[in-house]
Amino acid sequence: MQSFLNQISEELWKKNSSFDNLIFVLPGKRAGTFLKNNISQTVGKTIFAPEIYSIESFIEMISGLSYATNTQQLFELYNAYLNTGSNEKESFYSFSKWGQILLQDFNEIDRYLVPPEKLFSYLSVIQEMNQWHLKPNKTKLIEDYLSFWNNLEELHSAFNKNLLENGSGHQGLVYREACQNLSDYINTSKNKKHVFIGFNALNSAEVFIIKEFLKEGNSDIYWDIDICFLEDKIHDAGFFIRQYQKEWSYFKDHSLKGLSEYYSTTKNIQITGVPKNVSQAKYVGDLILDLNEKDPNQIKNTAVILGDETLLNPILNSLPAEINQVNITMGYPLDKTPIAGMFTQLFDLYIQLDSQGWFYKNLLSFLVHPYVQKLLSSEDKNIVNGIKAEVNKRNWIYITPSKLKSIFPETTEGLTLLFSYENAEPSHFLNSVIALIELLKRNFQLQENHLELEYLYHFHTLFNELKMLSGEYAFLHDLKALQSIFKELISTEKVNFRGEPLEGLQIMGMLESRNLDFETVIITSVNEGILPAGKTNNSFIPFDIKREFGLPAYKEKDAVYTYHFYRLLQRAKNIYLIYNTEPDVIEGGEKSRFISQLLTDENHIENIVAKIAVPQINSILNTPVSIEKDSDIMSKISAVFKKGLSPSSLTNYIKNPINFYKQKILKLEETLEVEETIASKTFGTILHKAMEILYEPFLGAFLTEGKLKEQRPKIRGVVKHELLKTYAEEDISRGKNLIAFNVIVAYIDSFILKEIENIKHHTIKIIALEKDLSVDIDVPGIDTPVILKGTLDRVDEKDGMLRIIDYKTGSVLSSNVEVVLWDEIIENYDRSKAFQLLCYSFMYQIINPIEKMSAGIISFKNLGSGPFYFSTKNSRNTSKKDFNITKDTLDLFQEQLVKLIQEIANPAVPFIAKED
Repeated sequence: MQSFLNQISEELWKKNSSFDNLIFVLPGKRAGTFLKNNISQTVGKTIFAPEIYSIESFIEMISGLSYATNTQQLFELYNAYLNTGSNEKESFYSFSKWGQILLQDFNEIDRYLVPPEKLFSYLSVIQEMNQWHLKPNKTKLIEDYLSFWNNLEELHSAFNKNLLENGSGHQGLVYREACQNLSDYINTSKNKKHVFIGFNALNSAEVFIIKEFLKEGNSDIYWDIDICFLEDKIHDAGFFIRQYQKEWSYFKDHSLKGLSEYYSTTKNIQITGVPKNVSQAKYVGDLILDLNEKDPNQIKNTAVILGDETLLNPILNSLPAEINQVNITMGYPLDKTPIAGMFTQLFDLYIQLDSQGWFYKNLLSFLVHPYVQKLLSSEDKNIVNGIKAEVNKRNWIYITPSKLKSIFPETTEGLTLLFSYENAEPSHFLNSVIALIELLKRNFQLQENHLELEYLYHFHTLFNELKMLSGEYAFLHDLKALQSIFKELISTEKVNFRGEPLEGLQIMGMLESRNLDFETVIITSVNEGILPAGKTNNSFIPFDIKREFGLPAYKEKDAVYTYHFYRLLQRAKNIYLIYNTEPDVIEGGEKSRFISQLLTDENHIENIVAKIAVPQINSILNTPVSIEKDSDIMSKISAVFKKGLSPSSLTNYIKNPINFYKQKILKLEETLEVEETIASKTFGTILHKAMEILYEPFLGAFLTEGKLKEQRPKIRGVVKHELLKTYAEEDISRGKNLIAFNVIVAYIDSFILKEIENIKHHTIKIIALEKDLSVDIDVPGIDTPVILKGTLDRVDEKDGMLRIIDYKTGSVLSSNVEVVLWDEIIENYDRSKAFQLLCYSFMYQIINPIEKMSAGIISFKNLGSGPFYFSTKNSRNTSKKDFNITKDTLDLFQEQLVKLIQEIANPAVPFIAKED
């Protein structure tokens, strides 16, 4: 295969004895590097390299202007917007949302040499027609709306004028100026021959410039297209060139040059559907490994073309280790770099900052960013972990810079720069960010992390530009506006990779492949919405006006993608097209129309292999987790027995032995977390403590109506006091915490009212409150002593009958405290509440022997149902219950308790997980 550039360089060398007087103009810089290499190989001797320009740099030279950066354009446009028209002006933050669209439209108008006064006149008339109504007077809103459209011509003119005064311009303005200066340039370069190579879709300014050079007779143009597409009157790959061939007077006397006939040659085409983007990257990695194993030299003439450029990182990570030379001919978007996330979060953090401080979740999320951890790293202390621990411990819902400083009085430089109220002001924020970049720079230099330093350099440049602009333009006065322009900047800026362009595997975007040819081409993301991009219309100019003035619309944009796609296929021998099979992805869910077109192409239908590739999935048997009890675990079980088993730990074992293993053997405690609203466990703790305080005056005495009524006004104060122990530094007078506070108060008040009604018919004497119990029990087969311990919420006597009462804040059913078959009390977790009541009764009976007692649960959620007393039944179908707990009852329970403890202590019975 002879490449297009090689073909052109050979042809030109035959026609010209020297390249000294030739100026080459190509679509992009990348092709210029390859052309220079092809000229070197063609000539075979040392010569002066000819002048080679990309079309943009060539037109920039003719115009005498320099290209303004996207940021400069946006600021100049807003400046012009403020100084034109009399309608009310939007803030820079709001303007930046639609300003970019206006920039694109102005750019397109000038590149296509459209008379602005005529187009904007059309546009304003159409908008006025759209707003017609029968009322004689327009509303102010409509008047302002129409004023905007009427002022667009003035805005365009003022914007261009401001740029010209600075010797710069947007691309369209540079192109328009180049057209005006063209005759002067041609006159001063008559001894030079200009050769235009490999163009396809040209805007009106480019068409005018090239036609003017061709008219002089000392210039030439070579098209990079296969004759197959040119002769097919409906194939979009030849759409533009057929148009030029028909419309340019030059081609009445001259034939098209640069045509080839490679597309119809035999090719190996594989079309593969792969689920998800990461799978595409993995598939490309396996494909390249396979190609390398078959023929390592083939990789030198292989290109991976990324339809979706965000796949760059996954593909780089998926390349086989055997590929040691890779050239990336594309920029990596700055907003996809890891450090971009840190600055984005920092902006959000200060925009969300209010008088209360930062919401703890936002701050903790920011602290886990790896670069923040680098900034706060210290040899002698882990600052990030220290902050997280203190926030959880003190239950800080909102965190201020002063709170952070109270944790680390000897603050590090990073902590001071990151967290300060002063940073809420744009100039301070920018100064802090630039200082943070310097800190990170020192860190990366010590680690010799060159890639991160490259990212950092771009952000350093960007923030310095923002600092300069914020000082120059008064309207950049708040963080929201600053963040808006920051996001615009990083979405358009790219980190360019530098490598050896002529060696190794080539990875590039679709545009970078212009004029380049490879024997093996791998194209990813060949999906609708990506290749081609689809019908996106980010423009203020309606479709019909675009058509009227010759501006490109969907048809032209699709034709551009079609040309680039098929041009890659022209000379390639091995073609691998990969698409995402998933129909639910945001960008492109079905295979591209290009694939459907290929599958019906008579030239290649026999050479195409279409398949779906899916990752191999090995089924995993769902076997429950099982922990064997070795000698170490057995010794820890003995230690647990000596320390004491609580009813809740035993019911935890009944629910899931693995939970018991984690809690008691591994001693894995629940992670301490901030409770922004009162958690159920904290809710119960506060209620229990408040009940103890309110009923303390009754210890050893009978409840009386008068004294109970005296306690009611104290409820709010007691609950608030207990609540503030947990939320000492937070406001509990609003939101969900206020609701929870009132619920606890209502629960206790309702309970006391119910007690008052109760004592009208019964006598109740309080025996104990929150009483700690601990007893030793003998378990056959276990040498070590086994301690059973627990805390009774309340012990009282009702009409002379001893009652053990357990408070619950959740719902309780009577079936939870009923026992029919005694085995189920240690096998069925639904009977855990009955198990706990019997544990308390069993311990109390050992310490204070008594013939008969009762035990029940008071559920504050359903107080109206009264206490749910433990009972035994002979059958599930009978309603007859025995509520008395006697020695016989406790003996039956003891059998089950001993059986449960023996199971825990049995080395032959592993801890086996139960399904929830």
